[in-house]
Amino acid sequence: MLKKVSVTDVVLGMYIHELCGSWMDHPFWKAGFTLHTLDELHSLQNSAITEVWIDTAKGLDLPAGVQSEELEPVIERAQTILQEADVAERAEPIVSMAEEVQRAFKICERSKDAVFSMFSEVRMGHAIEMHGVAQVVDEMAQSILRHPSALLSLVRLKNADEYTYMHSVAVSALMIALARQLQLSAEQVQQAGVAGLLHDVGKMMIDNSILNKPGRLSDAEFAKMRLHPVYGAKLLLDSGSAVSAEVYDVCLHHHEKYDGSGYPKKLKGQEISLFARMAAICDVYDAITSDRPYKKGWGPAESLQRMAQWQGHFDPLLFQAFVRTMGIYPVGSLVRLNSGRLAVVIEQNEQTLLKPKVKVFFSSKAKMPIEQEVLDLACSQCTDSIIAREPLEDWEFRNLDALWLE
Repeated sequence: MLKKVSVTDVVLGMYIHELCGSWMDHPFWKAGFTLHTLDELHSLQNSAITEVWIDTAKGLDLPAGVQSEELEPVIERAQTILQEADVAERAEPIVSMAEEVQRAFKICERSKDAVFSMFSEVRMGHAIEMHGVAQVVDEMAQSILRHPSALLSLVRLKNADEYTYMHSVAVSALMIALARQLQLSAEQVQQAGVAGLLHDVGKMMIDNSILNKPGRLSDAEFAKMRLHPVYGAKLLLDSGSAVSAEVYDVCLHHHEKYDGSGYPKKLKGQEISLFARMAAICDVYDAITSDRPYKKGWGPAESLQRMAQWQGHFDPLLFQAFVRTMGIYPVGSLVRLNSGRLAVVIEQNEQTLLKPKVKVFFSSKAKMPIEQEVLDLACSQCTDSIIAREPLEDWEFRNLDALWLE
C-alpha cells in the first residue's frame, strides 16, 4: 500500500517508492529502495525533498496516529488542479503543427549551438555577447507565436550528451510561452527567454563527473551541485555581461520553492520574484521529462500530474497558467482511451484541453499494434475519450515520439 508521508516521519526500514520532487532536489539516482543506513536517511532529510511515497507492503509502515495520505485522494486532487486550468479558449495557431515543426527543428539546433558558445565564453571569464542571445530568444518567440506546441514539444527531445545545453534552450522556450500566457509585455517576454537561456550557467563550474554521475551522489557532491545557482550568479557578475536584474535573479533563485523549502536562500511565496517562480516550474518540467544517464524521463502528462501533487513547490496560480500553456495532456503524452486503445497526443484543441487530437496505435486489450488513426476527441462524432495517463515505464515502446512527428 502506497502512502505519502513527510520526510520528517521517515525511518530506517521504510521502502521509498518515490521521492516527491525533481532529481535536482535529492542525491539519489533512483527510487524504489529500502532505507538501510543512517547515511541514506540523513541525505534524504538534508535534501530539498519534503515528502515521499512509501510502500508499506515492501517496508515498514508509519506508527499509528502519524499523518499520511493515500494514493487515490492525492491523484484526485491533482486531477482537479489540472482540470481547473481548462477555463478559457486559447488563440488559434497561425500555421499548422507540421509546418512549424520543420522550422522548429532548425531553431533548436541553432539555439543549442548558441548556448554552447555562450557557456564556453562564460567559462573562460568572457562577457556574453547579448545581441546574439537576443536573436536566439526572438527566433524562439516567433516560433511559439506561430504554433507553440511545435517548439515546446521538440525541446523535450534531447540525448544525455547534450542535456546541459538543450535544457537551457528548453527552459527558455517554456519561459517565453509562459510569459505569453501571462500576457506580459514584449520586453518581459524577451527577458524571460534570456533568463531561461542563462539560468543554469553555473553548472559550467560543476565537474561533468558529478553532473552526469550514473549513481547516487555523495553528500559532498550533492552540496556542490546545489551551489550552481550561486556559481552562476557570480559568473554573470564577474564576466561583465550586460544582463538585467531579472535574469540575474532567475539564475540565483530558480531552485527556490513557494513554501520556503528551496535553495539557496529559502525564500518563500512573494519573496521569490515572478520570473524566478516561473523558472522554478519550467526548469522542473523539462528536467523530469528528459532522459538522464541515471533516470528515464517521465511522460509529459504524467509529469504535470506529479508536479500537481507536490504541495508547496510552485506558485499555484503560475502552475495553472503553465498547464494552460502546455495542455493538460501535452503533445507526446501516452494516454489510454475508453475503447482500450493507447494513443499519443499529437496536437492540442484550442477550445478544450481535455480533448486533444491523438493518434491511436496499440490495443491494450490484445497487447498488439493496431492500424494507426488520428482522432479529434473534441469532434461531436467521436465516442472515444481519455480515461488515463499511461506511464512510459509500463510499456516498451521504442521511439514513441516518432508517432507525433510524422
